[in-house]
Amino acid sequence: ARYFFNKEGDFNNLTAAAYHKKTHLLVTGFASGVFHLHELPDFNLIHSLSISDQRIASISINCTGDWIAFGCSGLGQLLVWEWQSESYVLKQQGHFNSMVSLAYSPDGQYIVTGGEDGKVKVWNTSSSFCFVTFTEHNSGVTAVTFTSTGYVVLSASLDGTVRAFDLHRYRNFRTFTSPRPSQFSCLAVDSSGEIVAAGSQDSFEIFIWSMQSGRLLDVLAGHEGPISSLSFNPMKCVLASASWDKTVKLWDMLDSWRTKETLIINSDVLVVAFRPDGKELAVAALNGQITFWDHENAVQTGSIEGRHDLQMGRKELDKITAKQAAKGKSFTTLCYSADGQSILAGGLSKFVCIYNVKEQILMKKFEISCNHSLDAMEVCEHRSLFLISSPPQDFDCELVVNLLNHFQISLLGDMSYRHFKPEIRVTCVRFCPTGRSWAATTTEGLLLYSLDSGLIFDPFELDIDVTPSNIHKTLSQKEYTMAIVMAFKLNEKKLIQEVIEAVPSSEVDVVCSSLPDLYVEKLLEFLASAFETSCHLEFYLIWAQKLLMLHGQKLKTR
Repeated sequence: ARYFFNKEGDFNNLTAAAYHKKTHLLVTGFASGVFHLHELPDFNLIHSLSISDQRIASISINCTGDWIAFGCSGLGQLLVWEWQSESYVLKQQGHFNSMVSLAYSPDGQYIVTGGEDGKVKVWNTSSSFCFVTFTEHNSGVTAVTFTSTGYVVLSASLDGTVRAFDLHRYRNFRTFTSPRPSQFSCLAVDSSGEIVAAGSQDSFEIFIWSMQSGRLLDVLAGHEGPISSLSFNPMKCVLASASWDKTVKLWDMLDSWRTKETLIINSDVLVVAFRPDGKELAVAALNGQITFWDHENAVQTGSIEGRHDLQMGRKELDKITAKQAAKGKSFTTLCYSADGQSILAGGLSKFVCIYNVKEQILMKKFEISCNHSLDAMEVCEHRSLFLISSPPQDFDCELVVNLLNHFQISLLGDMSYRHFKPEIRVTCVRFCPTGRSWAATTTEGLLLYSLDSGLIFDPFELDIDVTPSNIHKTLSQKEYTMAIVMAFKLNEKKLIQEVIEAVPSSEVDVVCSSLPDLYVEKLLEFLASAFETSCHLEFYLIWAQKLLMLHGQKLKTR
């Protein structure tokens, strides 16, 4: 059979479709963001709804046919619709322009991102869903940060405002502005959460406000170029400001914001970051170098030449080689790890580099994407060179030249055709305060890299003899320590609980003393979660007390 959707004459392109065999359900999505539900074979319209103003790019139906998922690539929307009850099961939307900045909450539970679309979004790191979006800014957001309490998010924007959002009531409770309208390019908040600083990219000034009153306290002048980055020392009342005038200035808050020190850098400074203990300052400049400073004595302690670590392939329309192009690369974002021993750096490249600060060596390069439809992803360079030496008499040079020109145009595409391949870049990297993960905002989206994988079945040092039946067998032989170790290897919560509760309270002391160090932490983690739900409170408290008494000192030193 053949059916037409556009009987009414409002022509609308069909962009996606899905069919569910069991329920004979046909779902069709259109360029206007409308979708239809039809029942086949009679083609009866069951339901029609507009879910977006962008084209629906993808549709999928779950196995029972109750839920329908829609993807709209234009706005980065993901919707799951239950058609029988006509309600949303899931509704998510990303930034529809690139993300520019991110910050972790102090407990590492949440991430806030700011985008060129003017939105500020807060994401849950465990579910990876956005749970609140603030849309008060009228222009692109350039910087975001959390205060030390974790309940207030601050954002700076090119619209000339810095806004503070409350995560209890989800509202914009403070708006900071400058006397003359300024475009704010960077933002910092001190460790107490009372002082807010923002740098301007057009008046070359730094504005200081009070969080409590919302009043402007001071305007710091002295830089001769746009302010590119601000960072408060976590331990002292010192603000570091970086500028395109090739300097980093240190301002002393307690000495009425006097310039304490000016560090001269060889190139325009793009980003500045303090080590978590506040004793070292890292500076990234336009020449691709990361320099480390002892800011108390204004002495440079080390440098990393990072330019060749950012090198990518040759771009499709580039006239120069990738090696030459890499000479213009630099790091645009820096962040120390939680322990301060390594530094994370990213820029206009598909790589995020992690360096050891002490040794000043590259520890690892993370490749953000392997997508070959993006520009400059191919590292190998194939450029043919035609050499014609003394052509014969009847040789038509003009024809060959025309052929070569046509061949080149067909390879590169017509220059007048306004189509370009998107490039990949990293706009911001941040380390989680827990030290277990880090995140990056890229043209590919918000990416999280973690040491902890949240898998359901997550066995630990599993071998062929570790099975539930073997664990029960060991338990019946009263080999309690062995049974606990085997249960943790299988890492099934119910089984661990069963084994631990089978240990008589008189044996707890013996089992705790013979438990290998590696499993002490695992057992303590299990006990911590068991306290929330179990009714065997005293029994679990005995376990906790014995473990901490016997292994507390070792745990402390680690």
